[in-house]
Amino acid sequence: MIDAGTAFAGFVLLVAFMALGLHIAFVMFAIAMLGSVLFLGMPAVMNFGNQFWGATNNFVLVAIPLFVLLGEILVRGGFTDRMYKALSDWLSPMPGGLLHTNIGASAMFAAVSGSSVATAATIGTVALPSFRNRGYDERLVLGTIAAGATLGILIPPSINMIIYGAMTNTSVGRLYAAGVVPGLVLTGLFMLVVIVLCKWRPAFAGPVEPPAPLRVRLARLVDLLPPLTIFAAVMGTIYLGWATPTESAAIGVVVALGLAAANGKLGFRMLHESFVSTVSITAMIMLIAASAFYLNFVLGLMGVPQALANYVKEIGASPGALIAILTVFYLILGCFLDALAMVIGTIPIVFPLVVAVGIDPVWFGIFLVVMAELALITPPVGMNLYVVQGIRGEGEITDVIVGTLPFLLMMLLLVWLLWIWPDMALWLPRQSFD
Repeated sequence: MIDAGTAFAGFVLLVAFMALGLHIAFVMFAIAMLGSVLFLGMPAVMNFGNQFWGATNNFVLVAIPLFVLLGEILVRGGFTDRMYKALSDWLSPMPGGLLHTNIGASAMFAAVSGSSVATAATIGTVALPSFRNRGYDERLVLGTIAAGATLGILIPPSINMIIYGAMTNTSVGRLYAAGVVPGLVLTGLFMLVVIVLCKWRPAFAGPVEPPAPLRVRLARLVDLLPPLTIFAAVMGTIYLGWATPTESAAIGVVVALGLAAANGKLGFRMLHESFVSTVSITAMIMLIAASAFYLNFVLGLMGVPQALANYVKEIGASPGALIAILTVFYLILGCFLDALAMVIGTIPIVFPLVVAVGIDPVWFGIFLVVMAELALITPPVGMNLYVVQGIRGEGEITDVIVGTLPFLLMMLLLVWLLWIWPDMALWLPRQSFD
């Protein structure tokens, strides 16, 4: 077993390589191979093939391409435009008007997509044309889209939760249940920010527009049924114990195909584009996951988790102190790494520390996802910032960054609320699975 100092040095090397811009999959594989050569010998070196096969043959991870495909079908099925308009009928009368629709639409799309970047791209494409010549503060408009899209990995289903569950042997179903209440709370906090800012400075919001007649608003509610139907099919089968997360993802794809056919959008070209995009995204994610599993294997043989856990016990770190340190750590790390890379790259080192101090793995999974959300809108490499700016196509990215700052504070507030009220994340899993 190696000592904690050597383990820490290896972790610093891992982060340094990623900060240089090297691909996360290559970095983790290179660190694992270096550790095998220096400490374990050729048997461990040659075992990488078995580890890669074991990672990609994991039934839980099969849910990833299915949820990616589900999101692709929804985007190309023509559901998001009508969903956005239906939500705007009911949310725009609030202080802030259409800004609430950005957040509400992001939350609803998050409930069926599992990806923040996909949510940012979809809602941004639909929402930005609606704000032209309406007098809204452009920075706040961009901020609501970029920050609202982060809900894509907190409100289940979530690809990040699938990977976390697979790497830590934590129930994905429990993680999904744990993400529901925090996701709704964060949605409410985002809307609260909009209300406070627009009450403070009414010029942030455009002129109040008369709502559509009640008859029209009620008629448009039917456009909310497709995402709600898919969410009920996916999450309902999990919570009722009728299907595993992977099986529920397949059910969601079948339902989405049926809805696309009913909408007249199902065709060979649409399916071809969905499949090509799904393969591309899944290949990237699975390469990272396979390298992470090999790194986990090597670290386990080297005794890194045990060394770090023993070190934490020796210094007597409390759970609160560890979470405070990890919050600062992930805030800094999120400035330099992609959210998915940050999560996968740190789990092998951080998770044993969390277990050593008695923190619930399900609760920590939600905490880690919230910190990944922060990384998505933290400059200079926050992915959602660039997606929204790319859709905008003009101006400076600093407008998007400034617009997200109030929402960054709300995410940190959520972390604090999760710590003082753990049942926000843990109550629903207990009700659903115990």
